[in-house]
Amino acid sequence: MANDGEWDRRSLLRGAAVVAGAAATAPLLGNAMAQADTGDADALFKAGKFEQAGRAYEEILKRDPTNVHAARQRGHVALLVNQFPDAEKYLTMALKLAPSDKDTNQLLGDCYIRQDKFSLSIPCWQAAGGDVRAKWFGALRGRPYQIHGDIARLPWQQMDPTPLVEASINGGPPKRFMFYTGAPWLGMNAEVAREAGLTAVAKQQIDYLDGTAWQYFGVLDSFKLGGIELRNIPVEWTETDQPNPGGANDGIIGTWIWYHLLTTFDYAGRSLILRRRTPETARKARAEAARAGAKPLPLWLGHEHEVYSKGSIAGSGPGMVGLSIGGVGEIAAAMSEETAKRLRIRIDYDRPLETFAHSHPVVVYPCYPKEIRLGDAVAKGVYCNANPDSRPSRSGFDTLGAFFHPFYKPYNVTLDFTDMKLYIARGKAT
Repeated sequence: MANDGEWDRRSLLRGAAVVAGAAATAPLLGNAMAQADTGDADALFKAGKFEQAGRAYEEILKRDPTNVHAARQRGHVALLVNQFPDAEKYLTMALKLAPSDKDTNQLLGDCYIRQDKFSLSIPCWQAAGGDVRAKWFGALRGRPYQIHGDIARLPWQQMDPTPLVEASINGGPPKRFMFYTGAPWLGMNAEVAREAGLTAVAKQQIDYLDGTAWQYFGVLDSFKLGGIELRNIPVEWTETDQPNPGGANDGIIGTWIWYHLLTTFDYAGRSLILRRRTPETARKARAEAARAGAKPLPLWLGHEHEVYSKGSIAGSGPGMVGLSIGGVGEIAAAMSEETAKRLRIRIDYDRPLETFAHSHPVVVYPCYPKEIRLGDAVAKGVYCNANPDSRPSRSGFDTLGAFFHPFYKPYNVTLDFTDMKLYIARGKAT
């Protein structure tokens, strides 16, 4: 991460796709669940019991309306499920109590950009030290993320090492893009940006692999994915002399694109299905999932782009898991070494893997849980990784780990950011 809090290009790293989930997850602490039953609001939040945590924070605020932490956390709970009125209400309350609080400003800035209120987010990023982001969003004019078209079905150009789809930039010839929910925005390489005539409105230098890279930020007129076109959207491009571990592609599509649409990652059908987000398309998605026997799972959106649901690893019982859909890698899941040990998962310490996470070298170890599960979707005895150098989740709650690209191959996965539900069903999407 760069000094002002902007994301680096670790989302494109092969190593990051292998271990980012474990690097971004904290050990699932046993005492968090025990403390959750005491009604402690922070313990409830940490354990992923967000509804209970929200009510507990409200009780604190009834007793002490000046409690900045409780107001901020109550807003954070609402933001995780895109309940924007409540998120704005409580985060604004916290900001009035502590105008310079960086955490509150970042959360409120995220709340605004999820609603395409980029101009309102600018003071938040400035207060949080995100000057690059403030300049970037200040360059947007008119309504961002204008959606034209109703549906697109894009065949994948390849499955491994990363799925690729074709897209057109500013009406130009098709380019090959990888996609990854572990990445935030739409990004591309410098050559593609030059061909599209993009102009940088902000830039920063970041650490990247064994060297450095320059990130540039601008506004793209048109990004077309089959029958869906998005206009006036923020875009990033990178210039570096380091090799691209993601292989031969022209860029990456992140979660900011996906949450503007009803998105189905049809692994079994090797296609990407995009629909305009409306109550009607959400209803159809629910009906299609029901016909396929897929029960709705909860969906949370944390720290601007990180997708979470409830899953389990090695019989752990339901817990928070990250969903790293797309990207690059051979592992089905990543977890902390502590979690693997606690769940008595076999770790192969004789075969360390030297890779990168968060743009820094890290050593992880193969591990083999008997089962990993997301709803009725199951993988048994599958190759995973345990990371001894795990970091706490940026969103502040415990996770079991993250599920990666190979896990989803027999299934189709739909992310509904209207009702905040996840649907995963075996076989091709209808």
